[in-house]
Amino acid sequence: MSNSLTGHGKGSIYLTLMVAIVLTMVPLPAAIDMFRPDWVGLVVLYWVIALPHQMNVVSAWIVGLLMDIMLGSTLGIHALGMAVISYAATSQYQKIRNYSVWQQALVMGSLIFIGQLLIFWVEHLFASPRLNTRFVWASLSSTLLWPSVYLFLRYIRRRFNIR
Repeated sequence: MSNSLTGHGKGSIYLTLMVAIVLTMVPLPAAIDMFRPDWVGLVVLYWVIALPHQMNVVSAWIVGLLMDIMLGSTLGIHALGMAVISYAATSQYQKIRNYSVWQQALVMGSLIFIGQLLIFWVEHLFASPRLNTRFVWASLSSTLLWPSVYLFLRYIRRRFNIR
């Protein structure tokens, strides 16, 4: 059966990624900014486990590079983080798919933590080191939000028949 929306598949993926980038860039008060989830990481991880033939390590690296440009960070830092976590998810996507949504949340939170820790570590190779635990809180909030992100993106994928 041919679906007229199949052409919108990649466009829908790109749109969800752009929304995640916007959510990452929206200014928040300092008191709650440290709890900002890794929206882009969550969306990339969803598409990596849902459609590994559409979103892969190279795609995640490109998204990370775009994040570096948008955030003005050292070129390649977010790209490296996205590539590492997407590789880990891609290599185990069949197992992750079979987990309950809360088990997936723990896996995704762990991957986000690893990606955030890697970004933190590399950033501090190039800057003066100071302890910042923002990545811990971002990982925790990402873990707690995974079920909602998962259900929303699954709805988008099914609604637009993205394959």
